[in-house]
Amino acid sequence: MLHPGSVVSHFSAIQLAGLRSWTDSRRTSSPPADAVWLTRAPTAQRNQRRQDIVVRRATLEPADVSRHLWLPVTGTARTVVDLARELPFREAIVTVDHALRSGVSAADLESVMERQVRWPGIRRARTTIGFGDPRSESVLESIARARFAVAGLPVPVLQAQFWDGTAWMLERVDFWWPQFRTIGEADGLAKYDGESPEERRRQLRRSHRRDQRLSDRAVELVHFGWEDVLDLRSDLIARLTAAFARGAARPGDAPSWRAPDPESLTNWLRAA
Repeated sequence: MLHPGSVVSHFSAIQLAGLRSWTDSRRTSSPPADAVWLTRAPTAQRNQRRQDIVVRRATLEPADVSRHLWLPVTGTARTVVDLARELPFREAIVTVDHALRSGVSAADLESVMERQVRWPGIRRARTTIGFGDPRSESVLESIARARFAVAGLPVPVLQAQFWDGTAWMLERVDFWWPQFRTIGEADGLAKYDGESPEERRRQLRRSHRRDQRLSDRAVELVHFGWEDVLDLRSDLIARLTAAFARGAARPGDAPSWRAPDPESLTNWLRAA
C-alpha cells in the first residue's frame, strides 16, 4: 500500500509508461533507478532516500497525475520533465528521445515546464528537452548524440537514406553529416542478442554488404560502440573529425539523400 498522498514517479513511473531510461552506473552519485520512486506534497517531511525507496517532495497539480490500474502515477509528460531535472544531460536524453518517439508532444512537455519554472534543475531540463529528437531509435544513439553535442561536433542528420542510382536504399544510417560526407553507425550488441550462431553470421554478412553499398556512395563510414561513446578518453571524436576532413576533400558530387522531418515524424507517430 502507498502512503496517503504518495504518487509513483520518476524511474518507477517511466517504467510503468513503457519508456526507456538509462543511468551511468559508473557515476558515483547515480540514483538508484531500481528503487521505488514516489512524489509527495512539499508540506510533508523533506526528501527521503533509502536503498529501496526514494521520496521527492514537490507540488502535484491534477494535470500531473494519472492512474496505472489502481496506482496514482505521475503522467508521462510530468515524469519525463522530472527525470530531465534529476539527471545529467546524456542520461536524461535517453528518456526524452523515447518519449517524443512514443508520441509525447513538445507542447505537453512545455506545459509541465511552465508549471516548474522556478524548480531546481529546470534549466537543465529545458536544455535536454530542447535537444530531444524522435528519430533516435536506441539508447546508444541518444547517448551518442549527447556525446557529439558536448564535443562541439555539428548536429548530424538522423536516419538518412541514400539513392543508389535506381532507387532509395532500404537501409537507413544512424548519423549523417552531409557537409563532410560522413556516416556514423552506432553498433549496439542488442541487434544480435538471442540469435543463433548461424543467424549472427547471416546478420554480419548483411551488415558487410550494407557497408559496401554505403562505401560505393563515396562517403566516409565510422562505426562505434558502447565503450567508444561512454569512455570520454576514447578516440571516437578524433576518428570522426579525421573522417570529416577526408570526406570534405572527396572529389565529385555528394550522394543524394533524404531523411524524415522530426515534426512530421512526431505527428505520424501520434496518429499511429
